[in-house]
Amino acid sequence: MDVLVPDIGDFKDVPVIEILVKPGDEVAAEAPLVTLESDKATMDVPSPSAGVIREIAVKVGDKVSQGTLLARLDAKEKESRSAATNREPAAPEQPVAESRGGVAPVEQEEPEKPFREAPPKSAGGKAPPVEIEEPDWSVDEQQPPIPRKEYGGPTATVPPPRAESSTAPRVADEEAFQKAHAGPGVRKLARELGADLGRLTGTGPKGRILPEDLYKFVKSVMTGTSAAPAAAGAGLAVAPWPKVDFAKFGAVENRPLTRIQKIAGPGLHRNWVTIPHVTNCEDADITDLEAFRVALNKEQEVKVTLLAFLMKACVAALQKFPNFNSSLEGDHLVVKKYWNIAFAADTPQGLVVPVVKDADKKGVFAIAKETSELAAKARDGKLAPGDMQGATFTISSLGGIGGTYFTPIISAPEVAILGVCRAQMRPVWNGSEFNPRLILPLSLSWDHRVVDGAGAARFNTFLAGLLGDARRMLL
Repeated sequence: MDVLVPDIGDFKDVPVIEILVKPGDEVAAEAPLVTLESDKATMDVPSPSAGVIREIAVKVGDKVSQGTLLARLDAKEKESRSAATNREPAAPEQPVAESRGGVAPVEQEEPEKPFREAPPKSAGGKAPPVEIEEPDWSVDEQQPPIPRKEYGGPTATVPPPRAESSTAPRVADEEAFQKAHAGPGVRKLARELGADLGRLTGTGPKGRILPEDLYKFVKSVMTGTSAAPAAAGAGLAVAPWPKVDFAKFGAVENRPLTRIQKIAGPGLHRNWVTIPHVTNCEDADITDLEAFRVALNKEQEVKVTLLAFLMKACVAALQKFPNFNSSLEGDHLVVKKYWNIAFAADTPQGLVVPVVKDADKKGVFAIAKETSELAAKARDGKLAPGDMQGATFTISSLGGIGGTYFTPIISAPEVAILGVCRAQMRPVWNGSEFNPRLILPLSLSWDHRVVDGAGAARFNTFLAGLLGDARRMLL
């Protein structure tokens, strides 16, 4: 049996970074055979069947695409992938941020019961207590820690791959850049960072420039040990990085950066220094929404979390304020007429950002079910590249951990991102007395080249109003 590269989205010429088996090894169905790494993610290619590895057709460093032969396998008929799949027990129902692989599909329609009105006041003028549960947020909340997999799936924390802008800064010597011996992924990263590949010496086979060579070069520039020409419009006059002998002050431990940090670092740095960030904070009263969510979960099979309502509210806000659903391309905006909402998912392998496509066309139940499935795939390392592409807006939630407000970093080429923290009960003055209300802290970071302060305040106020009265989402 030939083992081929499966559908890996739009990626081509993806390098093989690790081979996990050797000829003669006996493998089970779905066991990882090789690890591939694109510019944005790492992924394992599983065995389609149980059997014995007869031949490995690639080596570390080879570039592969969909359909490329990876290995040959002497399969065991009784241990095929389909048989293995049939033996897998259905997973128990869990919250949206948890795996629910065994949940039966339900119709995706609005609930028959209307949204709950505010509870009537008693004769004493005080509203009776409302049953409130802690909002369900986190990927890992309410479940035991999951052991880190030795070979995970996509571990990227950076946004999905985007087409290079025609206005990308040019390097100092384009001719030398073109002649440099480097792969497409390294070239793309070098252009994003404004690094001149012509000035690098590769350490790979035949002098090929490897990602670590580029990281080392950028580090040398940032620390002042090497001078690099500033890319047009991207040069920053910064002082050299201080050199300190930390060991003379006490014991130290040197830990290498993880693969996730190496991949995410340049993109995060680019986004932070090139996008003029401003963060507006707002409080949303979700007392009634949370009571309604609790009531829904007593009636419905699909576990609905606050994240599903947040996505629907964000879609409505993005439709009212379309500049927040755009990208800046040179001297014009690309305003998107589709609404794909990404959400950050914390997994044992690192932070990944799966995307709910066409969120405007889906109800709360459908979104809750899809986010649950995507979160489960993320934890199992089975997110496909296409699962992390195409976002127009991102939600970063710390609700399962805590905190009040923070400044989330915008994921270019998006122009805004919403940060959400844990909801807390607070006393709120109603004009005559204080009432306990469940308050959700919101932190909206936006690109000041596209949005101004007044527009951001209107967006936040509108979003908080939707969460305060979810019936408005239906308008």
